[in-house]
This record gives sequence, structure tokens and C-alpha cells, in this order.
Amino acid sequence: MPRLRSTPLLLAGLAVAVLSASMLAQATERVLYVTALDASTRMPVDALQPGDVRVTEDGRVREVIRIAPATSPMPVAVIVDNQAGAQATIADLRNGLASFLSDIDGLGPVALVTVADRPTIVQDYTTDQERLKDAANRIFSQPDSGATMLDAVREVSRGLRRREEDRAAIVLVTLELTEFSTLHYSQVLDALGEAGAMMSAVVLQNPSGSIQSDAGRNRAVVLDRGVIESGGLRVDVLTSMGYTSALHQVAMALTHQYRVVYARPQMLIPPERVSVDAARQGLTIFGAPARGQQER
Repeated sequence: MPRLRSTPLLLAGLAVAVLSASMLAQATERVLYVTALDASTRMPVDALQPGDVRVTEDGRVREVIRIAPATSPMPVAVIVDNQAGAQATIADLRNGLASFLSDIDGLGPVALVTVADRPTIVQDYTTDQERLKDAANRIFSQPDSGATMLDAVREVSRGLRRREEDRAAIVLVTLELTEFSTLHYSQVLDALGEAGAMMSAVVLQNPSGSIQSDAGRNRAVVLDRGVIESGGLRVDVLTSMGYTSALHQVAMALTHQYRVVYARPQMLIPPERVSVDAARQGLTIFGAPARGQQER
């Protein structure tokens, strides 16, 4: 009977197979926070199953182990554009904020920040609804001012980075008018990524306002890439009367999140990009890794 000889190639193949099996056996659990919307109605989905969600790392599909409604507290920083050009929108803005604050009551501590001339904390993080609504009613447009939206996003992100919660959100309300920030968009996106906060934006449309200056172009990139890359939601409105409806959509996305746990095989080099989307037709899914687990 011929004898089976162990060649270097065969041994190498066996070693790779054993190593792969060992790495799979030692897979670690990773966490994502996601929002699932009905693609046609844009309303939150009441029940989400592991088969509904596709998670990929650098293009490689990972196994979704379990999904449950998110229950951990989520700090929310609301950044409001109150520059001089916002004067005609303030009444609608206050109404929208009051409704939004009621919608997210119980989600976690909320802070209100304005951006006319410089970032200003109107109300630091609190769960006290009365204090928050009182602060919202004290927001007014500042004469002869422009916005420092990019500065505010970076500073708020730095503040959130020091918090311990495993999820966080930033919500922008902007008019796309005058921008005074001198930051490059990469500086803002880097700070946002390090904070691990999901950034959503309600944008009052002003097509010319986003392309008239370097500051405006940097803001446009942040509003585009920042929302997508952080796993947030952008809602554009044509008039300030749409603020209430748009902020309600954002609130529903924040309050109807799911905690998605998936398996990552043991690896020496972590992935550069983690992505999540819908695995079945009729759903829109977006989100991001839990804070402290994002890849940078």
C-alpha cells in the first residue's frame, strides 16, 4: 500500500485550516446600534430579526447573533443655528424643539447649544424637561452674526468623548447661511468619529449658501459625510414650518434603536470599516458601532 507523504504544501494547508477553525471558535461579540425604518413610510420598524440586518467588515459579511431594543441611556446634544439670518425662523424653531424634547424624554440627558458668533451652551446636559424647554424658549437670533456650526460640532464631540455611555447623538438644526468657522471638514469629522456619536441634521434648504465660501463648502461636507459615516439621519426642509415634522423623524430614529450583536473572528488587524444595512427589501437600516468599538 502506498504511503501518504506529508509535503510542505499539505502541512501549510492543514495549519491554515486549524488556525481558521481556532479563530472562528474564538470569535468576539461586537455591538452596533441601528435604526430600522420602513422604506416606504419612513416609520420605525417595530420588530427586527437577525436575518433582517447585514453587517460587513471591510466587505466581509459577519454573523448577526441577536437583536434587542436598545435600552441604554443616550446623551443628545442639540446644536441650533441662531445666526442673524434665522430671525424669521425662531418661532418655528422653538415649536420644533419643544416637540422634539417631549419625543425624546427618557432617552438620556440633553444639552442645547447655539452657534451665533461662537458655540454657546444654553443648557448643559440634563434630563429635566422643564429646564430644557425653558432653555429652548430662550433661544433667539443674534443680530449681525454668522454661524460657527463646525466649531460647535467639534467642541461638542470632544465633550461627548469624555462621557461613559455606549451610545450618543448630536442633532443639528441649520440654515446653511453664513458660516464663520475656519475649520477644515476633516478636523470636524475626525472629532466626530473619535466621539463615536451619531450625527443627525435637519437642514433648511439654501442651495447657494453651501457653495459660496470655503467655510460653506466645509460645512456641506460635514452635513453630508458626517451624517452618513456616523450612522445618523438627515432631513431637509423647504421652510422652517417643517422643523417640527423633521425633528419628529429624528426623534423617532433615536428612540427606536436596536442593539445588534454580531460575531467577529479573532484577527490581528481590526477592520477599517464596519457597515450595516438591510438584508431584506422594504427596510432602510443605518447605525454605527457602540461607542468605544468604532474603528479609527
